[in-house]
Amino acid sequence: MGTDKDTRNDSYTAPAKDHSYLIRQCTFEDIERVKEVNEKELPEDYPFFFYKSILDNFPESFLVAHTKDDPNNIIGYIMWRIEKTPSKNSLRLLNKAHLVSIAVSKDHRKKGIASALLSKSMPMIGKRNVSEYVLEVRVSNYHAINLYEKFEYKKEGIKKRYYKDGENAYFMVCPAD
Repeated sequence: MGTDKDTRNDSYTAPAKDHSYLIRQCTFEDIERVKEVNEKELPEDYPFFFYKSILDNFPESFLVAHTKDDPNNIIGYIMWRIEKTPSKNSLRLLNKAHLVSIAVSKDHRKKGIASALLSKSMPMIGKRNVSEYVLEVRVSNYHAINLYEKFEYKKEGIKKRYYKDGENAYFMVCPAD
C-alpha cells in the first residue's frame, strides 16, 4: 500500500470540547514532525523507516493532530499495526490491532486530543477484521491507563521489564465489536 492515497488529506473535526485542533491521516511529509513529538514526549524512539513502514502498511489508522491554524504544527499522533496471532481455540490466525504509539505534546494535553485520536483510529484499524485491540502501557502512566479504561480496555497481564529502562508494562486488551 502506498502513501499517496487520495484519502490521506481527509481532516476530521475536533470534538466539541476543544476546536483548537484537527485530526487527519498522517502523510509522508508529517513523519519528521511526528518523530519530534515522539522524541520530546516519550522515552521510546523509533527510526524514520519504522514510521514509514507503519504509514505504508496501515495509513488509515496513522493519524496526526495539528493546530487548527497550522496543519504542519503536529501536536499529537497515533499509529497502529495489525499482528497475526494464533487463536486460542483453533488453528486459525486472528488479526489483532496493536497500538504501537500515541503521544500528545505536553502543551496540548487535557484537551481531549488523545481520546479523539483513539476514537477516530480504532474504527479505522478495526475495518481490517480485528478480533481485539491490544496495547502496552507503563504501569506508572496512570493518565494513559485511565484513558484506556474509558475505552473499555482491561489489564490482562504485566510484561516484566518491557521498556528499555526496565519498567514493567500492563498488557491491555479491548475486544472488537
